Amino acid sequence: MPSYNTLSDIVIFGAMGDLAQRKLIPALYQLVREGLIDNNCRILGIARQEIDKETFISDCTKSLHRFVKKTELDKESLEAFLSMLGYCKINFTEAENYKNLKSTLSTHNDRTRIFYYATPASMFGPISQHLSEAGCLNEQCRMVMEKPIGHDLISANKINDQVSEFFSESQIYRIDHYLGKETVQNLMALRFANPLFGTQWNQNHISHVEITVAEQVGIEGRWGYFDQAGQMRDMVQNHLLQLGNMRLSRAI
Repeated sequence: MPSYNTLSDIVIFGAMGDLAQRKLIPALYQLVREGLIDNNCRILGIARQEIDKETFISDCTKSLHRFVKKTELDKESLEAFLSMLGYCKINFTEAENYKNLKSTLSTHNDRTRIFYYATPASMFGPISQHLSEAGCLNEQCRMVMEKPIGHDLISANKINDQVSEFFSESQIYRIDHYLGKETVQNLMALRFANPLFGTQWNQNHISHVEITVAEQVGIEGRWGYFDQAGQMRDMVQNHLLQLGNMRLSRAI
C-alpha cells in the first residue's frame, strides 16, 4: 500500500459554477477554519472564464461573505484559505488546455491530487481522459463525481465505464451533496443515541416515511444545467430518493 501525503492539491472543475461557489468553496473554508486542511495545501479552480487568479479570489471572497455566517468568518482563517486558491482557465473539451494544469501540478509531484467534477455528467469522461493524456494523474489521485451521473441506466453505465478507464474504483467517489445537510447527518444520532427511537425506529413500527422539500432557492443562474438535467431528475431521482434510502436503511 502506498503512503499518502497529507498535503493535497484540490482541483475543482466548474469552479465558477453555482455548486462550487455556493457549496464547495464555503465547505472548504470551514475545513480550513477547523484545521482539517493543511495551510500548505492548494485549491485550484478550473473553469472556462477568461479571468485571472485575483478575480477568482475576489469572486470566492464574495461567495464566502454571502454563504457563510458572519460569526464564522474570522480574519486569520479567511486569509489562510484565500492564500491557498489558484485558478487555471481550461476548456474542458480541449486536450491542449490541460498542459497548463499539468505544469501547475508538477510543482508538487508528491501530493495527493483530488479532482472534483462539479460539471455536467457528460464532461466526466472527457475530463478524465484529458487529465490522463496530459500526465496529471498519479497513484495518489482521487476523483469526485457530482450527481446526477447520467440520465438513465445506460448513460450512467457509459459514464462509469469511461471514468473507470483512468481511475480505479478505490479512487472514485460518487457524491450527492444533499446528504451532507445537517438534518440528514443527524438522522443517525437521532436514532442510535436516543433509546426511545432506537427501539422503535424499525419496520415493525413505521408504516411510511414522508419527505418534504422546502427550498427557498430558485433556478437563478442555473438554466443551462436544469435545461439539460431537468428539475424532477435533479431533485427526485437524486436528492429525495437518496434521502429516502438513507432513512429506510436506518429503519430496517
